[in-house]
Amino acid sequence: MKKLLILATSVAVMFLNSCTSGEAPATEPTTAETVETATYHGDTITVDGAITTAELVAKMQTDSTFTGKVETVINSCCKKKGCWMRVALADGKEMKVTFKDYGFFVPLESAGKPVIMEGKAYYETLTVEELKHYAEDAGKTEAEIDAITMPEPVLAFEATGVIIKE
Repeated sequence: MKKLLILATSVAVMFLNSCTSGEAPATEPTTAETVETATYHGDTITVDGAITTAELVAKMQTDSTFTGKVETVINSCCKKKGCWMRVALADGKEMKVTFKDYGFFVPLESAGKPVIMEGKAYYETLTVEELKHYAEDAGKTEAEIDAITMPEPVLAFEATGVIIKE
C-alpha cells in the first residue's frame, strides 16, 4: 500500500509539473557530444549528424521528406507559449517548426539563438486561417493579420527534440 501511495504521488507531481511549465524539463544528452551552454527540450538529442539548412533545402528538391537533424537560427517563436518557431533557411526564407504531439515548448525569448532540432521536414500548405493564427501568436498588428488573404506553401518541420544554444 505504501508503494502504491508513493507511485501515485510521483505521477501526480510529474503531471502537475508538465501542466504548469508548458515544456519538458531540460535534460542533458547521454553522449559525450554536448553543448556547454544550452537548453534541451523534448526528446534528448545530440548535435552529431546535424546538417545545414542549405543541405536540407537541396535534399528537399529531390525528396518529399527528410528525417534527421538540422542546425539553424531561431527567427521567432510563439509569444504566448513557445509552441512553434520560425527558423532561418540559407536562402533567406523561413521554415515553420512545430513540436511532435504538442509535447514540449521552447522558451519565449528564443529568437536569435542557434538551434539544433531533430525530426521530420516536409512540405505543406498553410490555410489563411492557420496563417492568421500564427500571425496573432507572433504579436502581429490587426492590419498585418487582415492582410493575409492567400494560403501559403511552406517547408515545415516537426521536431521531436531541440537544443537551443545560449
